Amino acid sequence: MSGAAPDPAALLLGFARRLRAAGAEVSGERVRAFLRAAQALGPWARTDVYWAGRLTLCAGPDDLARYDREFAAWFGTEERVVPRPPTAAPRLRPIPRNAAVPTGRPGAPEERSPRLPALAASTDVLRHRDVAELSPAEREQVRRLLAAFALRGPVRRTARRRPARRGETDPRRTVRAMLRNGGEPARLRHRVRAERPRRVVLLVDVSGSMAPYADALLRFAHAAARDRHTEVFTVGTRLTRVTRVTRAMAHRDPDAAMAAVAQAVPDWRGGTRLGELLKEFLDRWGRRGTARGAVVVVMSDGWERGDPEPLAEGMRRLHRLAHRVIWANPLKARPGYAPLAAGMAAALPSVDAFVEGHSLAALERLAEVVRGGHPPEGTPREGADGA
Repeated sequence: MSGAAPDPAALLLGFARRLRAAGAEVSGERVRAFLRAAQALGPWARTDVYWAGRLTLCAGPDDLARYDREFAAWFGTEERVVPRPPTAAPRLRPIPRNAAVPTGRPGAPEERSPRLPALAASTDVLRHRDVAELSPAEREQVRRLLAAFALRGPVRRTARRRPARRGETDPRRTVRAMLRNGGEPARLRHRVRAERPRRVVLLVDVSGSMAPYADALLRFAHAAARDRHTEVFTVGTRLTRVTRVTRAMAHRDPDAAMAAVAQAVPDWRGGTRLGELLKEFLDRWGRRGTARGAVVVVMSDGWERGDPEPLAEGMRRLHRLAHRVIWANPLKARPGYAPLAAGMAAALPSVDAFVEGHSLAALERLAEVVRGGHPPEGTPREGADGA
């Protein structure tokens, strides 16, 4: 790290991103737990930050060595960055408010301790702010938080079986075991249905009416696309598959990915042809398997330039093909909002979950709904099964 005093948000979130890039399962929820733990510590010492991160960011014993290595690389290069306490549970000691935190760099001046309680509190407030109303500095902080997102679809049982210790009897493996024993009775072998994650398809509206939210939604899609079972399309006046065709989402760095998307999407901030593009999506990729049995998320305000009937018909087709259809509308959170736009009103009867998409907290709830959580109260078709 550089010799200048880092911004506390960049310091902690940057470490979480580095740990995730090293192979640890650092989800958005773990990052938030890390910040809450840092908030509870008050002004912090290096030992406190070490144990706060180890208890929240590590998913299991396999992550411990990786965590120690990345912590030493990020926070300092001394031989022992943080001394281990004699017991498994760390004893957090209070630090005076005027105490300085060692930088871990030989010869470097001591730095004043960042005020992490204020950081965590401001981050929690920022999570609920409408991204269209944020300042440039707040947008940058939201971008760092979005980079820590992880989106996984629900699992489904496949027709294949796999060996298991319990479950239905596997006659073939049992007979083979008996033949190996010369026909003598053998222990029964068992099998269960294998499981695999469902595909998640994100259709992100990049038209002019969605301009205040497009960057945040595409960064959410970039974080989701790290899972190979996620597909991302942009819709405006054209349909662009930005995961497999343009490879724009293949960049690990979110800023590089956004620059690649801007070059690959010719209709950025243009008009909207939702009905025609949904038909094109279903004709080209729907029956080929991309949408069949998948969780499809439409991220749009529902403004349609043309006749809304093609959109209504396309949504009915999509609902028959997909496992579940979710619509995230950034305008839904505004006071007095009602889905009166022609496109939104035409699509809503074929939507399983109608959620907000205006803030970081709304995108977190969207991720929970994608994983199979219950949609908010008042959602159309609430409790109905997807196709």
